Amino acid sequence: MRIVVVGGTGTIGKAIVAALSREHEVLVASRSSKVRVDIADPDSIRSMYRGIGKLDAVVSASGDARFQPLEQLGDADFEFSLRHKLMGQVNLVRYGLESVRDRGSFTLTSGVLARRPMPGSAAVSLVNAGLEGFARAAALEAPRGIRVNVVSPPWITETLRALGMDPSHGMTAEAASGLYVRSVTGTESGATIE
Repeated sequence: MRIVVVGGTGTIGKAIVAALSREHEVLVASRSSKVRVDIADPDSIRSMYRGIGKLDAVVSASGDARFQPLEQLGDADFEFSLRHKLMGQVNLVRYGLESVRDRGSFTLTSGVLARRPMPGSAAVSLVNAGLEGFARAAALEAPRGIRVNVVSPPWITETLRALGMDPSHGMTAEAASGLYVRSVTGTESGATIE
């Protein structure tokens, strides 16, 4: 398969690229890689698809959202989160349908805060839950047997360490990459894979 991993230079993205590259041709797309894309910019997404041609799968391990107490989240913080993590990934599907071959797939990334919020996660929980709803609905309408799923990883061990938090309750990026491989190579559609 020919696969693009958007956000393939990040913690989870690198692990996904490593896992999928064992058996597939994988292109890495990010703001800093050879294949450039900024998912907050619809024109950048369209340009990426024009530049890379036909694909069997698109995997998104990308999308920023603001994490801070609700009373400190302003309009700009919600707009940022919606534009980057939610609409950025939604647009990867919308603008990529013609680039994905019959019976191909899209795999998006939400996260544990969609179902298990914590103080400070209002914007993140909003966009994560929105992505899961979008994937369920988009899977019903995607043409030519194209599948749409979302992976909802738990806290990632490497991220917890970087934040100075207890990593014992996390999952390594390498282990999480298996969830993405399952989405790309499996038959599920409209699923939230945990």
